[in-house]
Amino acid sequence: MSAGRGGTARRTPFVLLVVVLLGSGLISLLVLNSALNQGSFELERLERRTTELEDERQALQQEVDRLSAPDALERRARELGMVPGGSPVFLGPDGTVRGVPDPAGSSSVLRAPAPRPPWATTGTPQDPSATRPDPGR
Repeated sequence: MSAGRGGTARRTPFVLLVVVLLGSGLISLLVLNSALNQGSFELERLERRTTELEDERQALQQEVDRLSAPDALERRARELGMVPGGSPVFLGPDGTVRGVPDPAGSSSVLRAPAPRPPWATTGTPQDPSATRPDPGR
């Protein structure tokens, strides 16, 4: 009988070790599975929030586009008391003035043809008194 008892006594620590290893492995798997599920829930929440923020960004971009349309800008400028500028005047590289300025808010601005850029204008300035004297003379 002592031989049977000695064999069982020697196996007990091994069996306990195997049981502890299996138990700790199962607990580790449970903890890992719970962490993965928690991460999955967090990912789903963040994806939903991202979708909401993207929808909000698109709505804000549409509002910016609507408010920056030329007719909306003109309407808002008139509400603020602004008037259209007069005809533009261009200064040449030699100091000559090309074009005749109109006062701001004049009705001719709305009917005036588009001004020509300075590089397309040739000849002498239309208003000789508007020519600046050359400071080097």
